Amino acid sequence: MTKRERIRKELVELSSEGYAVAGMFDEDDDDETQDFRGGYQSWYSKAIKAVGALAPDRYLEFKGYYEIDPKRKNFGYSTYVIQDFMKGVSPASWNGEETKSRVLTCFINQLTILNSLESRIDSVISNIESELYAELQDGELIIATQLAKISPRAAGALMGVVIEGHLQKVANAHGIKIAKKHPTIADLNEPLKAAGVIDIAAWRKISFLADLRNLCSHKKDVDPTKEQAEELIQGAEWLTKNIF
Repeated sequence: MTKRERIRKELVELSSEGYAVAGMFDEDDDDETQDFRGGYQSWYSKAIKAVGALAPDRYLEFKGYYEIDPKRKNFGYSTYVIQDFMKGVSPASWNGEETKSRVLTCFINQLTILNSLESRIDSVISNIESELYAELQDGELIIATQLAKISPRAAGALMGVVIEGHLQKVANAHGIKIAKKHPTIADLNEPLKAAGVIDIAAWRKISFLADLRNLCSHKKDVDPTKEQAEELIQGAEWLTKNIF
């Protein structure tokens, strides 16, 4: 089961749990009302984390249906929230049915927000993966810069891996199929140019980086210089920040 499938499954289960808890709510049955209180608190603790992670822009709205506004100036239908019910309070003029109606309205609104999260799973996970990947690349650039002072060949080889990995990611993002199972920089550069993802200037620059990478990784009889390794590092940084 993929990460996306697991999150979808958990959201479906959380939604089903919420509707089951809502079904317990009956003002005329003290036992069921008590079950609702406990069931809701358990559900809310899990649901608010899901909303915060997948829809931070809806977090305060979701929370507002439960939590009392500390700036509340009046106590009525529009300001009554589930936390009031949990504390056993309601406007003096209300009967049990009015309290029940307002609590269920707040709860259903929360469930509606929760049910809308499924459409955000792919974009949220993609954003997280992109951020983590960018952090990893930045870390490798820093390591390579330090490594170049000791071993230009090792620094250049590391940057070659970064460049290949980034170009493969770009190809995947544009739906470009690469024939080779383990493509080199050149194997990736040509299809990207053919598909119009990169222009001639970028293609030439990447070709030059491929030559530097080959010098660091393959030509054992010629040692790359520190300057060449640094040029490869700078080129890799340009590539990862400008070609997507």
